[in-house]
Amino acid sequence: MLGKGTTGEKIAGLIFLGCVQLFGQQTSVAPTSSQLREFPVIMREKISAGAMPAGTKVEAQLLIATLVDGVVIPKGAILSGVVTESVAKSAAEPSRLALRMDSAQWKNGSAPIKAYLTAWYYPEVAMSNQDLSYQPADAAKSPRNWNGAGTYPDQNNPASQPFPGRDQGHDSPASPPSASSISKRRVLMKNIESTTTGDGAVILTSNRGTIKLDKITTYVLANGDLMPRN
Repeated sequence: MLGKGTTGEKIAGLIFLGCVQLFGQQTSVAPTSSQLREFPVIMREKISAGAMPAGTKVEAQLLIATLVDGVVIPKGAILSGVVTESVAKSAAEPSRLALRMDSAQWKNGSAPIKAYLTAWYYPEVAMSNQDLSYQPADAAKSPRNWNGAGTYPDQNNPASQPFPGRDQGHDSPASPPSASSISKRRVLMKNIESTTTGDGAVILTSNRGTIKLDKITTYVLANGDLMPRN
C-alpha cells in the first residue's frame, strides 16, 4: 500500500500507521466513575475478620436487578466469591477484610462478574429518619463494641442485636427485603477505611475493632472503589 510515492512520503505513512496502532492498544486499567457498578446485597452468612480465613467461599443475595455487560442479573440472584483478606483486630494491627465476588447465578442463567465489598451500606427507610448509623442508645457507653453496620460480639444477648427477631441463625433470609424498604442513599460504615490495590481490589480496615458482617444489612459490592475523590 506504500509502493508509490517518495521515500519521505513512505516514512511519513509508516509513522502514521504506527501511531494509529499504538493509540488503539491503549486501554483503561481501572473503571472510571461512570463505569462503576453497584450490587446491593444481603450476605448469606455472618462474616467476622480473622474467624473466616482468606480463601473461604462466600455468597450474597442480590437485592436489586443490575445490568452487567448487556445482561440483566435479576433480583435474588446469588453472587459467589471468596474472602481474599481476613485479619482480626490486635493490639498492634488493624482489622482487615476483603471479599471478591466472581459470578452470579439465578434460575435461568449465570454471568461472570467482578465485584468487591465496599465501605458502604444502605440503611432501612424506617431507620433512616432517626439514625442512619443504626447506632443503638447504649453505643456511646461502649463504642468499641459497635461495628457500624454489623452485630455486637455478644450473640447470646438478644438486646445486643441491632434488629431483634430478624436474624434467627438461618444460612440466608427466606426472601430478600424489598428495594423500597431501604434508603435511596447509601452511607459509610463507621470507623471503616477503604483502600484500593493496584489491580482494583478493595480492602476494608478498622483500627477500632474487628470488622463483622451480618445477614440483615444491605451491603454494597462494586467493581471498583466508591470512595469520593478530592
